[in-house]
Amino acid sequence: MPFSLDYSPDPRLVQLGPDFADPVRAADFPRLDLRWRNDRAAASVGLAELNNDEWADHFGRFQPLPGNLPEPLAQRYHGHQFRVYNPDLGDGRGFTFAQLREAGSGRLLDLATKGSGVTPWSRSGDGRLTLKGGVREVLAAGMLEALGVPTSRAFSLIETGEDLVRQDEPSPTRSAVLVRLSHGHIRFGTFQRPAALERPDLVRRLVDYTLELYFPARVGEADPGAALLEEACKGAARLTAAWMAAGFVHGVLNTDNMNITGESFDYGPYRFLPHSDPNFVAAYFDHAGLYSFGRQPEAVFWNLRQLAGCLLMAGSPEDALVEVLNGFGDLYREALARAVVRRLGLTFRGDGSDARLVSAAFAALAAGGAEIRWEPFFFDWFCGDEARALAGPRGEIYRRPEFEDLRREVAGAEPDRPERLDHPVFRRESPVELLIDRIEAIWAPIAASDDWSLFNAAMAEIEQARTAWRLQPG
Repeated sequence: MPFSLDYSPDPRLVQLGPDFADPVRAADFPRLDLRWRNDRAAASVGLAELNNDEWADHFGRFQPLPGNLPEPLAQRYHGHQFRVYNPDLGDGRGFTFAQLREAGSGRLLDLATKGSGVTPWSRSGDGRLTLKGGVREVLAAGMLEALGVPTSRAFSLIETGEDLVRQDEPSPTRSAVLVRLSHGHIRFGTFQRPAALERPDLVRRLVDYTLELYFPARVGEADPGAALLEEACKGAARLTAAWMAAGFVHGVLNTDNMNITGESFDYGPYRFLPHSDPNFVAAYFDHAGLYSFGRQPEAVFWNLRQLAGCLLMAGSPEDALVEVLNGFGDLYREALARAVVRRLGLTFRGDGSDARLVSAAFAALAAGGAEIRWEPFFFDWFCGDEARALAGPRGEIYRRPEFEDLRREVAGAEPDRPERLDHPVFRRESPVELLIDRIEAIWAPIAASDDWSLFNAAMAEIEQARTAWRLQPG
């Protein structure tokens, strides 16, 4: 492979030992058609110089990267699925393929798969991913990154030439293998497994590993478990707040779908809100609305409580862990204020005015409903430019009395980098949106005639929006 000075392998997962992961082999796919490669993400880990054949060798045939994991590792974990404990989980159609350091930041990142074949944890599954599922995940990850959500990045999507049968898609349907670039795959459920097995030694080993690799500033503290829980609460608060500001519904907030670093990943039945609706549900099987939009903060907190229960086995006193959990509400409220202010293109002030602004924004979204939709609202008011909002296609709505609080709070705020409004994106009447109807419209010509033009256009549009918004997670 072409050598790059930015390629820095650091395969650390093996140090956890065989109690946490199993060596596996990737499926031998009949065909490898490259459908998406994320060259910007690849450049961040020194892999952008691979040509397409080399890319397919590493991310379709899974030939090991130099100096990296000699064989893929399928991780072991348990989890609560819709709050029912399931001990029969684990990487059932994926594995960790490589670990490397990010150029510039030095963060440890994983290259991990979805749809790469059967593992010991596949149960009755075939270990495969539908092409439509892969397309949906690439779109979701790109949009979330553009919106400033801490997210895994879709690194590669390769069609694999198999016909799959699925109950929730017209079948047979096409197959694919996806690779994600993510800030770790240690899940809440990774801690639940050794705790359920009553192996405090493994819980302590996992705590030490996680602190060393992801939170090195906390290494050496008197209570490692409480330190880890505190970092997990911070990350979860930032992530949940970013979802709420983005109008994003993950859909399946099980403990095995949350990782310890506070990065969003694994996009199955997700949805972006068409308009303000706290009861909006993404997953058709979430009949009770457990993971509806408005219940996401509570769901995340419930998951953190399960993590805390595991850390008791690492020797952390219960009162110390309870104290950490009790701080989640304040962490979340501040993170939500920062996320909404950031999405509005305004400057966070760190006083009561931020909370008033957030309250006014959510009240305005509720008042506008389907007339303004979620994304157009933030687009119209970006950088607090009231004249632009009132002159736009939804201006008459914003003049109504129910938007008076919003207009007042925005007028008292400072724009953040208002030069961003000079970008061509803001000369449009409406922003980029990724509602379900558009996703289905993107998929239809792929399914019918292998026409990828709408997909490519959508990804280019999302990238243009990302460069216009320049929303950094935080």
